[in-house]
Amino acid sequence: MSNIVDNIVEHLQHAADVQAQVTQEGRLNKLIELKEWQCNRLLASHYNLWQVTRFQPAITFFIDELYGPKDFSQRDAEIAKVLPKMAKWLPDEALESLAVAIHLNSLSQDLDVAILDNLPDDNLNAKNYAIAYRASNNQAARTQQIDYIEALGMDLAKVVKIPGISMILKMARAPAKALGVEELQRFLEDGFQAFKQLGKVEDFIIPIIAEERRIMEALFAGQEVLPDI
Repeated sequence: MSNIVDNIVEHLQHAADVQAQVTQEGRLNKLIELKEWQCNRLLASHYNLWQVTRFQPAITFFIDELYGPKDFSQRDAEIAKVLPKMAKWLPDEALESLAVAIHLNSLSQDLDVAILDNLPDDNLNAKNYAIAYRASNNQAARTQQIDYIEALGMDLAKVVKIPGISMILKMARAPAKALGVEELQRFLEDGFQAFKQLGKVEDFIIPIIAEERRIMEALFAGQEVLPDI
């Protein structure tokens, strides 16, 4: 598990470094605006799934805790603080899912900055986003991002079925409070509750991944496929 722990720490630090660089450049507000736009685009593209009640917690968790404009610095600092201890009591599957989630966040930061770097002007809309998306010339990284989303969704669906995982998380509340990592505890419990309600995860993940791959390929092919936000 030491390699997984090292990878998590590496990606946490990278995400923090990118955030610090964007802040230093005076572009933090633009990054937040971009993330908000992307979340709205996701909801528009997958509105039919959002209408399904059992899918809503998972979509909300993904947007609020993994991909959206929220400041994750406190949560990430808490993960780095207690990660060696977490690795001893978290099931291997849960630790691996955490590693995928953190890497996804780090990769998404890089891709978001690439969009900012290539926007033709300050007007963030479907046309300009598509221009910046293609100009970033990073289809391999975009493919990896979608692959991580798929892997994370499937992994979390398995994690919630681990015998005793609910009890493990509940027992961790008091130690988490004592250690001052309540934001991390909330993140883990929210993720557990969200994916526990999914039912058959393939009904949720497969349509999302198929549509995101279609959009990615169409954008790099020069097609205008984004909804107007």
